[in-house]
Parts: sequence; C-alpha cells; structure tokens
Amino acid sequence: MMATGPADRPAARVHWLGLIGLLLVLGFAFQGSRALYSTDEGRYSSSALLMLDSGQYLLPGFSLDRPNYTKPPMTNWVIAASMASFGRSTWAVRAPYALAFILTALLIAAMGRDLVPEKPWLPAVIYATSLVPFLAANIVSTDVLLTFFEALAVFGFVRAWLGRVPSDSAAALRWRWLMWAGFGLAFLTKGPPGLLPLIGMAPFVFRREGWRGLGRLFGITGLLVFAVTGLSWYAVVVMRTPGLLDYFLHFEIYDRLFTSTHGRHAQWYGWIVVYLPVMALGTLPWWPAVARHAPALFRPAHWREAWQRADASLFLWLWMLLALLVFCLSRSRLPMYLLPLFIPQALLLARALAPRIDIGSRRLQLGLGIWIVLLLASKALPAYLMHPRVDNRLRVQQVEKLAAGHDFRALAFILDTTHQVAVEERTPWGMYLYAKRPVYGIAWHTSDREQRLCKVLARYPTLLLAVDDRVRVREVEQAAAQCGAARPSLGLGSWRHRTLLWVGPANSHGSS
Repeated sequence: MMATGPADRPAARVHWLGLIGLLLVLGFAFQGSRALYSTDEGRYSSSALLMLDSGQYLLPGFSLDRPNYTKPPMTNWVIAASMASFGRSTWAVRAPYALAFILTALLIAAMGRDLVPEKPWLPAVIYATSLVPFLAANIVSTDVLLTFFEALAVFGFVRAWLGRVPSDSAAALRWRWLMWAGFGLAFLTKGPPGLLPLIGMAPFVFRREGWRGLGRLFGITGLLVFAVTGLSWYAVVVMRTPGLLDYFLHFEIYDRLFTSTHGRHAQWYGWIVVYLPVMALGTLPWWPAVARHAPALFRPAHWREAWQRADASLFLWLWMLLALLVFCLSRSRLPMYLLPLFIPQALLLARALAPRIDIGSRRLQLGLGIWIVLLLASKALPAYLMHPRVDNRLRVQQVEKLAAGHDFRALAFILDTTHQVAVEERTPWGMYLYAKRPVYGIAWHTSDREQRLCKVLARYPTLLLAVDDRVRVREVEQAAAQCGAARPSLGLGSWRHRTLLWVGPANSHGSS
C-alpha cells in the first residue's frame, strides 16, 4: 500500500512488516523436516556435496566419474554455499529455496508499487499463499531459483518501462542493466527457459515505442551484461569439453522442444494432463474471486482494447500467455515449468482484486488464516507421517541396518540397463547426504562396466554394491576380484529388489 500522507505511513509500515513476517513463516516453517526425495532433489544435493568434497566447482557431476551437463551449475552452487555455511543437512539444502521464495515475493511487491500502487503488498500475498508457489519452495529443483531471477529481470523491466522514469533516461538504462543481469542469472540456472519473459516484453515495447523501443530493450550494453553474467560458464566448459556444444543444442534444446526423447508427457494431449491442473489449482484460493470475469477474455473486443491501451496488463497477459503457448508446444512438459508464470498471474489478480480487498476485514483475515494453516500442514504432515520409497533418509537407514558392522566408504548401484540416462534417473543420488558417503551408478550391460567398477574400487578401499536382481551377482563378484588387488566380497542380504554386496581388502572380513 502506497502511503498518501503522514496518517497513512503507520498503516503502510504495518502492512509491510506483516508481509515480511508472513513470508518468513511460509518460507522457513518445516523447510528441513521432510527428507530429500529422488530423483531431482537427490541429484542436485548430491552434485553440491560433490563440489564441496572434490573442490571442483566448475563442472557439476552426479559422481566423480559422471559429469552432469543437463543443467547449468547455479543450483548446485547455491546449495553448496548453503551447506558450507549451515552444515550438511536437509534444512541447509532447502534453505536457499525458502530465501528465493521470500525474495521473489518481495520483488513482486516492489513491482506492485508501479502496477498496483494502491495495494502493492497484495500481489506478493497472492503469490506467497497460492498453492503451487508455496509447495514449490519446498522442492529442490531449478525452478524456484529460476523464478527468482526472472522476477529480478522483470522488476528491472517494470522500472524501466512502467515506472516513473522516462524509458530513454539514464535511470532507465540502469534498470535495463539490472534486467539483463537477471536474465543472465536465469540463463545460468536453466538455460533458454530463463529468457521467456522476453517474448512478452518485445511486443509490448514495440507496441508502445516501435523499433526505437526494441533497440533500447536489446541495447548493446545490456546484452554485454547478459553475456558476462549468463554465458561465461558456457563458453569455458564448451572450450574445455569437445562435443558439449552439440549436446547443449541438440539434446537439451532441440530434443526438449521437438522430440519425445526425454519422455516427459510428449503426447499431443500432454499439455492438458500436466498444465491444466497446475493452472486450475495453482492460484487457489484467489482465482475464484475473479472467475466471473473470465468470459470477457474470450471476446476479441477485449484484446483490441487491451492492445490500444498498452498498459501494464497487456504486458502481463503477453508474458503469461505467450510463455504458456511455448510450454504447451514443447514436447518436454513438467508441472514445475509453469512456476515463473505465477508472477504475472499474481500481478493480474492483484490488479483485479485491489478495489475489493480490505485487509482489515475479519472475514478475509479468518479465511486467509485458515488457508495458511492448511498450507503449513501440507508441508508438516508429509514430513512426519509419510515415508515413501523415494525417501532417501529411509533408504540409508535400511541399508545401514543391513550393513551393520561392515565399513564402506562409498555406495555403488549396479543397474540392469544399457542406457546412461537410466543410470542418472534410477540411481538414488540423494543417499549421499544421509549416508555421508559418495554414491555411484554403473550401467551393467555396457562394454565399459568393468572399467567403471574398477575405477570406483581403486578410489575406495571398501565399497557397498547394490546389485539389481536381474544382474548376476557372480559376474559382479568376478569383475570386482579382477580389479587389481584381490577383493573378497560378502553378501549382506536383499534390499528393494537388489542384493547388497560388500567388497573390501583381501585381509579384511568387513568389520568396522
């Protein structure tokens, strides 16, 4: 809420303090209670631990013998920095996500000063209490950090084109630099998806200022800021790794957009299955309050009028709808991809609801309070009452119980597959955090299986192997015995359709 005079300032201060308190509770409550699940949560936490243990921060990896170029390193860097600061715990892994959630909401509130000046705190409240943004902040992925950096970029854009400074002024230029720095950080987090707000910015700026405006939007100095911030890492690793540029362009961009290679709801109806529930449930409890106005969105006259006005709502609609169209057309679809679109949704909802929202209403306070309790319960109850098979802490407890009395320095999964992608998806990398030991994955039906196994055995004097039931244990034992010094093995029992096999020095019986 913008203060219009001295009498309004205490109320405005209360609103802002209340917003910050709300964000702290929503962001940090129960943030470390639920164990890390696989695969993404385990993958990013394991890669961050590997950076800390190896000192190799440039190249993310699943393990020392398996680099991971599927995503840029920003997520791994942030998690590694958090664990270096706060210790190796689930809370430390997820703390950056709580902070990114809070900072994103505050950036939305800062945008609200220009886009919803009568109640600038409202879009932040809508975003923070919407179902999907709240739940996403408790999930280790790239998307929460991506959303924060996109919010930073859009904040710079809003100040440059929708704020109180002329778009051709020096102050606007500095805001555009901030915009491109945000895009650079977003690109370093997830690559091209971090630039999607631009597809809403470009037509909006062209509508208002023509080609001259586009020249300012894509100014040389701004692009240089983006290049230094977002492209430097790519340039270094591409020069150091032959074939990596082709991997980025083909596997990570072309295949995701145009093929079913990644196996993520690539069917023609996949966008309905994945994105419709996210859009319908994601902004609960707010969108029903404006649902009666939805039919107007299907009238051509509404869009002609919006194009003529060329106000902030036009930009927000262009950003949300054009980006959503890209996500629907892409052949790789996951629910969390839509998380950044909850920023324009929150701002549009706030612009529609601002005249009718009274934060002092007891009815509103009661309803919002009940909803916040339900949100917090949705984080707390799974943490204490649910322990699914993908719970990596539970996995480690089970393995250590079976391996009691047998020291092992690393854990290697011998997988019944020929595909390296299957290794990346099926290996429970998140066990690294709870076992305090590195985790490896080896595809057994490949020509280099013995070489990979021997490399791991050469690195660790004792090793625990989890051998898929469809892989012959005797073959694994023979391969281990041929890795240099004799390595006796000891079966420790069955675990989750795998045989646990301890391998150690020739003169050891496995006792710790």
